[in-house]
Amino acid sequence: MCINSADLIPSSTLNSAFRYIRPSKRHNLRISRLNRRRSSRSSKNERRKEKASLKAKLELKNLKLYRENQSMIQENEKLRKKALLLYQENQVLFSQLQKKSQLQPLI
Repeated sequence: MCINSADLIPSSTLNSAFRYIRPSKRHNLRISRLNRRRSSRSSKNERRKEKASLKAKLELKNLKLYRENQSMIQENEKLRKKALLLYQENQVLFSQLQKKSQLQPLI
């Protein structure tokens, strides 16, 4: 015959022992953990949305700056060509002036 622990303890003491056991506080811990997770999830979602919004704003700003930069580059090229033409014209005029000054006799 097998003796197990339930046979040794009278049932009345078993019932009274279970009556006075305090409920576990683990339930509250679980709830607080869940609440923390939920709040962190919602804050993570908010952070993700803010990050996406910021990313979109930065991309728009970047595109605007890129376009502005391209227009400045084009304007710079136009001015460079104009400066080259003026330089060449200046060289021609300077050479003509030198020729005239060489042709005129010194007084």
